[in-house]
Amino acid sequence: MSLSTFKKSKKAQSPHYILFGHPIEHSWSPLMHNLALDYYDIDAQYYTVDLYNSELNSLASYLNNDSFKGANITVPYKQIIIEYLDRIDNSAQEIGAVNTIVKEGYQLVGYNTDSAGFLAPLKQYSGELEGGRAIIFGTGGASRAIVYALLNIGIEELYLVSRNPARRNLFSENNHVVMVSYNQWTSLAEEAALIINATPLGMHPNVNDSPVRETEKAFLSDCICYDIVYNPIQTKFLKQANSVEATTINGLEMLIQQGSRSFELWTGHPFPVKKVRGKLHEQIKN
Repeated sequence: MSLSTFKKSKKAQSPHYILFGHPIEHSWSPLMHNLALDYYDIDAQYYTVDLYNSELNSLASYLNNDSFKGANITVPYKQIIIEYLDRIDNSAQEIGAVNTIVKEGYQLVGYNTDSAGFLAPLKQYSGELEGGRAIIFGTGGASRAIVYALLNIGIEELYLVSRNPARRNLFSENNHVVMVSYNQWTSLAEEAALIINATPLGMHPNVNDSPVRETEKAFLSDCICYDIVYNPIQTKFLKQANSVEATTINGLEMLIQQGSRSFELWTGHPFPVKKVRGKLHEQIKN
């Protein structure tokens, strides 16, 4: 549903939270957030809105609607959305991307919960990662949060793989972060402890896509391979990593943990993580 269609619907007249992005139909966020809202008997619903660039001009006025209670932001708007907010918190400022909008009085405040969500499943590997090297495919808003998170846990070398490394040098001020091309990453893989897919490649419905060519998958062995995509749970990137016996992490726990922080910021209530995790695993089986 587009923003213009949503605004005309009855859904927009009652209290609600929204996930803005494009494309958006694959998202499991409504499933987990509506479960949490029901758990606390909160009179609100969580919806997805497929936001088009042509609708951005009408977004600012909509965000001040009384029935709008807060939002999550996903690709490709995590950086653009900053222009529509009154202020952003310090970590979101440092990351340069926002994935959560909170109404604080009359102000729209931006937060980034992606970094904490991303780190949650990596805690058990902290000893292997400190002082090590990570390779990240992708240079969007999610990548910025991942860079911030990894630098904070002591990763010393970060290589961001970009299709346009010269044009998109987003981290030129940080000597721990180097932009490289897709033709260069394999030369860096041997000493990498962690390789991350932070692109939409492999996301439903384009499940046969991966940032790694079949001829390159051997370079994933002996690494922790982490795909932030969660639908499908086993992306092509993770299948490639499994085929060479790498350690793999899917994006489901990141989804849950970043959503947990967003929900707490909106409502002040702790997220019912166990119930949400159970519901999402049921979704996977179906």
